[in-house]
Amino acid sequence: MDQKSKIINNYKKKINFLKKHNKLYFNKDNPEITDSQYDDLKKEIFDLEKNNSFLKNLNLNQTVGSPPSNKFKKIKHLKPMLSLSNAFDKNDMKDFLSKINNFLNNKNKDIDFFAEPKIDGISATLVYEKGKLVRGLSRGDGTTGEDILSNLKTINKIPQKLEGNNIPHLLEIRGEIYIGKKDFNIIKSNFANPRNAAGGSLRQKNSNETSKIPLAYFAYGFGAVKPMVFKTQSEFLEKINEWGFSTNPLSKKVKNINEIDLQHSFVDSIRSTLDYDIDGLVYKVNDLKLQSRLGNTSNSPRWAIAYKFSAEKAVTKIKDIVIQVGRTGAITPVAKVEPITVGGVVVSNATLHNEDEIKRKDIRVGDTVQVQRAGDVIPQVVSVDISKRSKSSKKYIFPSKCLCGSITQKEINRSTKKEDAVRRCTKGYDCNFIAKEKLKHIVSKDSFNIDGLGKKVIDQFWELGLIKTPTDIFTINYNELKNLEGWGELSINNLKQAIDKAKNIELSSFIFSIGIRHIGQENAKILASFFKSIEKFINLFNETKRKKILENLVELDGIGKTQIDSINNFFLNNTNVEIVKKLIAKLKIKDFISKNKKGKFSNKIVMFTGGFEKMSRSEAKSLVENNGGKISGTVSKKLDILVIGNSKPTKRKIESAKKLNIKIVKEIEWYKILNL
Repeated sequence: MDQKSKIINNYKKKINFLKKHNKLYFNKDNPEITDSQYDDLKKEIFDLEKNNSFLKNLNLNQTVGSPPSNKFKKIKHLKPMLSLSNAFDKNDMKDFLSKINNFLNNKNKDIDFFAEPKIDGISATLVYEKGKLVRGLSRGDGTTGEDILSNLKTINKIPQKLEGNNIPHLLEIRGEIYIGKKDFNIIKSNFANPRNAAGGSLRQKNSNETSKIPLAYFAYGFGAVKPMVFKTQSEFLEKINEWGFSTNPLSKKVKNINEIDLQHSFVDSIRSTLDYDIDGLVYKVNDLKLQSRLGNTSNSPRWAIAYKFSAEKAVTKIKDIVIQVGRTGAITPVAKVEPITVGGVVVSNATLHNEDEIKRKDIRVGDTVQVQRAGDVIPQVVSVDISKRSKSSKKYIFPSKCLCGSITQKEINRSTKKEDAVRRCTKGYDCNFIAKEKLKHIVSKDSFNIDGLGKKVIDQFWELGLIKTPTDIFTINYNELKNLEGWGELSINNLKQAIDKAKNIELSSFIFSIGIRHIGQENAKILASFFKSIEKFINLFNETKRKKILENLVELDGIGKTQIDSINNFFLNNTNVEIVKKLIAKLKIKDFISKNKKGKFSNKIVMFTGGFEKMSRSEAKSLVENNGGKISGTVSKKLDILVIGNSKPTKRKIESAKKLNIKIVKEIEWYKILNL
């Protein structure tokens, strides 16, 4: 398994673990890991995305909250409640500022930011119509929340009728509900922590019970506003404070990395004296017009970030080093350590990432190491204390074989031309360790999403011989489950219903599920939009047809040589083809239906070459997609418009477009189309 696949495999594991703990955190208010461990997990995901740009094409990190429970009525937010990306040090913040300046093509002046303490509470939305509070929702999954209006009304300082000037007809306020430290001390015997107390109180069916809990809140943002009466985030908070909302007094306007870091350090130094828990500061671009230009990624705004406070670490000793095999064949070394408590959780395993990481840090059995809880099943080894190393210590020799006995190899990275850090087993489904991990991927939420068939159940069914291939999932003998511990009639029926439901699957989800290396969710969606139906997708089974298809895939923006080679290699493997064929025979795979937005570029394919004066290439692409268009990576007959920037356009692309009579738009005309 090459380094890139290992990174992707590691990244997906962390995303799945994040989803699990989001459900515990957002939906049940009963987290199994501490806030610092949760933050460390998000930091690991952030670092992986930061250092490996190809991960963003997978479009996996779009977890915002967790689906709302069935306890309350479900209502859609007027505007989605997005999650925030995280920064963990000054360099992360520099990267954040750099990305904003690059996106806006801003070169010469500082941008104003607004810093607000990040309260460790429960997010909620308040909707006002003509100044009257009419709805109150929990975050839910970010798109749909729970109707908790009656419980929110028990919080004294939440205004139910707004008084003042210039109040919008429609106002959607976002706030964080919490319990002060002093108040929590009075009731702490009944709850695990303040957040658990706040969340549990808001999910009481009887609002009289909620009224007994001393809940408080800070308003921090807005969703839908009609008409828009604010120009900046600071003006927004000032106005709503006048209208009766509680806003945080530590909020402050800053404008460069030094002021950002000073404010962060100051609040960090006084946070222990505050009557509420905070785990960092949120920095937002203050100008709302710039926020609008920057827009959002699939799950977080580009114009805001949470700059977290430091995570916890601990020191322990390595007893042994073992290897694990991932679904793409990546060989991951894991340190077995003497149990140590980190942030309230006992740790006995720590990831060592890969062979090169072990060599770089010179990690050995018997070493005293510093570990950092990263929120995953296992934390990571940060550093080795060489001074405490035994004289008899020996360098760790990384095994050359997979657990299945097959020789492993390192691939040559196409972009760097260097050998990847990760070793891989190349046996695919013929390696039992890989095959079992592939099954866990197939049943996961973003693939077939089969409730009741999680990782532990796959392990159990694998050992019993009930499931060995993907097709076995859909032909399982339910009678054999009746004698298994924990499998009663209800759980068996629930599993059967979940599997039957999973037989109807979207084309994009199916493509993602079969586990082609380098084909994540976003790439799978691009491929689904290209093939449209499973009937056209199965042409990949035929080598002659596949060659022609792969030539056409070059035109797709987001599908590069790495992805094309990976698709070809996948279908060159006869075992893969047979497994996919048998799986398709058990399913009803839905055709891809385009959900393009309507706008100036509806049904148009647009390509860019050269740099622009007023905006970045990223912003230009975003504008096309938000106006119903698609982006192409190559000039072909299918291209409708080639937009030429004034700075260093590619002459070859321009000449090709002219030969094909494609419409060419110069930069000045581009701005006229956009009314800029």
